[in-house]
Amino acid sequence: MGCERSDSALVAAAKDGDRAAFAQLLERHYGRIHRIAWRSIGSPEDAEDIAQDICCALVTKLVGFRGDAKFTTWLTGVALNACRDHLRRRQSQNRLMQGAANLAALTPGPDGRDLYRRSWIASDLAALDDTLRETVILVAGEEMSHAEAAEVLGVAESTVSWRMHQARRKLKEERSDEDGS
Repeated sequence: MGCERSDSALVAAAKDGDRAAFAQLLERHYGRIHRIAWRSIGSPEDAEDIAQDICCALVTKLVGFRGDAKFTTWLTGVALNACRDHLRRRQSQNRLMQGAANLAALTPGPDGRDLYRRSWIASDLAALDDTLRETVILVAGEEMSHAEAAEVLGVAESTVSWRMHQARRKLKEERSDEDGS
């Protein structure tokens, strides 16, 4: 049987564009990435998403691997950082949703129409991905201009415009699917 290549050899080859070496690195270490994510986050679905995100980002992150530590040590750090980022995003989203709930509690009591409208708006917002939801909340909910929302989100104004277009399109598709069913 042939000799198995070391992580160092695979990393060097992958950095030089060897797709097979990169694939072998992923195959060899995917279980570790997934286990770290699952243990850190506690959700198998989120762990799978995080592991997939790491695998996709690893192509560019690998360039930053200098070899000062073992590849597995470096990769573990990448995985832990991805988990920390995920938890920060989740906490941020929870604070945003709690803030929205607090604001909603300050408004006068709903009549039947308001309650219905709020429930489908909340449902539709929940169906959007984080970036679209945050953009809609700032532009439509907080009545910020695209320029103001762009500044808050740290993106270009054109990105806010694009996100609003995408959100409208997705919400319209949802409404069409519900009406057509």
